[in-house]
Amino acid sequence: MTPSPIRLIGVIGAIGAGKSTASASLAKSGGRVIDADKLGHRGLELPEVKRELVHRWGERVLKEDGTIDRRAIAGIVFESEVERKALESIVYPPIGLMAEVEIAKAAADPEVRFVVLDASMLLEAGWQRFCEKIIYVDAPRELRLTRLADRSGWSPEEVARREAAQLPAEKKKAFADVVVMNDGSTERLQEQIDELVEKWELR
Repeated sequence: MTPSPIRLIGVIGAIGAGKSTASASLAKSGGRVIDADKLGHRGLELPEVKRELVHRWGERVLKEDGTIDRRAIAGIVFESEVERKALESIVYPPIGLMAEVEIAKAAADPEVRFVVLDASMLLEAGWQRFCEKIIYVDAPRELRLTRLADRSGWSPEEVARREAAQLPAEKKKAFADVVVMNDGSTERLQEQIDELVEKWELR
């Protein structure tokens, strides 16, 4: 990833805290959201990435239709830091390139005032150095667990397993310019985001 030609705001946060909701709130103030997690899903299907994944872990990472089985990969990398690092080295570079393309498109659009990079792995990929500001979205753990159970069917054990594969929350917060609590209504979250947009003169 290279320096952004437009103001870039990174959004990170606790699992289930509402990163995407906060990003959507930023979009209402003139931001263009780039969902790096969705880019990651696309990146897994790139031929060169698929070849490397199969070379490392065999055809067990493929579904019957030949597409990548993300659940199988998750089962591998969440149990081993070595394998997780291997996955990161394979997928982060192409995801970064795709993000650059999307950022360039946004910069060329006069309607876009700034770009929001919604990326759970922003810090792990080292992309924080390209962001002007970073927002950390948080919420009480019990509320996050409820949201994740409703949204994805994840048990508390599954959430803990995924959290263990990421940087600790306190380390993430240390990189953030602000922590936004998403423990109330969407209207209250929007108010907090609007205050930041005004403070940072993003409009």
